[in-house]
Amino acid sequence: MNKHFDRRTLLRGAGALGAASLALSPTACSSDDDDALTFFFAANPDEADARLRVVEAFQRTHPDIKVRTLLSGPDALQHVSIYCAGGKCPDVMMAWDFTYSGLADRGVLLDLNTMLARDTSFTTKLRSDSIASLYETFSFDGAQYAFPEQWSGTFLYYNKQLFADAGVHPPPGRWDEPWSFGEFLDTARALTKRDSDGRVSQWGFVDSWSPYYSAMLFGMNNGVPWSTPRLNPTHLNFDNEAFIEGIQFYADLASKHEVAPNASESQSMSTMGLFSSGRAAMVLGGHWRYQTVVRTKGLDFDVAVLPTGPKGHVAHSNIGTTGLAIAASSPRKQQAWEFVKFATGPVGQTVIGDSGLFVPVLRSALESTGFAEAHNRISNLGVLTAGPAHSEGLPITPEWPKIAALLDRNVGPVLRGARPATSLSDGLSQAIEQVLRAA
Repeated sequence: MNKHFDRRTLLRGAGALGAASLALSPTACSSDDDDALTFFFAANPDEADARLRVVEAFQRTHPDIKVRTLLSGPDALQHVSIYCAGGKCPDVMMAWDFTYSGLADRGVLLDLNTMLARDTSFTTKLRSDSIASLYETFSFDGAQYAFPEQWSGTFLYYNKQLFADAGVHPPPGRWDEPWSFGEFLDTARALTKRDSDGRVSQWGFVDSWSPYYSAMLFGMNNGVPWSTPRLNPTHLNFDNEAFIEGIQFYADLASKHEVAPNASESQSMSTMGLFSSGRAAMVLGGHWRYQTVVRTKGLDFDVAVLPTGPKGHVAHSNIGTTGLAIAASSPRKQQAWEFVKFATGPVGQTVIGDSGLFVPVLRSALESTGFAEAHNRISNLGVLTAGPAHSEGLPITPEWPKIAALLDRNVGPVLRGARPATSLSDGLSQAIEQVLRAA
């Protein structure tokens, strides 16, 4: 490693993971098989099942390579860091767009360009079938540290029955058919209902993602990128007037217009529960919410694109994606390469698409019959199939944990209505600049 982990620092938090989270979860081999390829990932039970389908499909075509799965604890970055600090990095590990650069900066991840150079046939196929913005998400300092394996961008779910009952036109289902912030607000107002005591009985809009990130997403959809440049940024645009206006618009939905729950109300309720029970007309979330809505009996729903600020500006999701990386210290690099190729290539991505649990990242899998059949409850399939290509990147920097802490401290008061979004252009912007300069 170029930069070693401080083992004592990492192990201070090991107890929080608990013995259960550190346990191995075997699939095609026993947990005491030292020759097996180890695959580290985080997942809920449904997602774990989909990932095991990929592993099982790989085993059928590569019976000579045994795979042992390692299921992450609550904090995946901390968990994998503990493994690596102990000299036992998993051979293949899930990589998150926000955090992988920190591991890459420490020398934990292998530059996959070294493998691509030896496998020209796969390289040609991957690059022709990939979506550039997703692929480039895992490019850092001239190296390729992971290949994307699923898209987790955000969009809107909406209740078709509530829209019809209110006589409100449904939101657009194509990324190139934008609707404005004003149109979105008018829609949310028309779908917010109150009882005789003035209490909200139906919300126009709720958010099931992280409010901090959602606010930045509205800033981005006001025509301004999060950062300059995206990879290893030197500047984040919290001092940009349009970006600040987008954040303020999002905050005002709750604090001023009262078409969305405020911060304190959101803490005492399940926003997805509100949507699933018909007490919210629109919810912001990602494909990870699809299983919740599709399993709700009687819920007539569809998906829609996000609103934008500037007139005619094409709507964008965020690039939320996970990838698969190989440990630089792996003694099984060739076997790991075969697994990563399979999982991120056409066959593995088709398995992912057919499962209905993830949005694949290759064009061939997005356009497959299996992916469409797995989403036959929705009409606006283009929100998913075109979502990856209509995504804009969030900042990729090893300093992201420090920046996230600053966001938590500074954006919260804006979302609560205690401060205007313009306050971010001073203290927060300057603090982030200091972090980036010191890197």
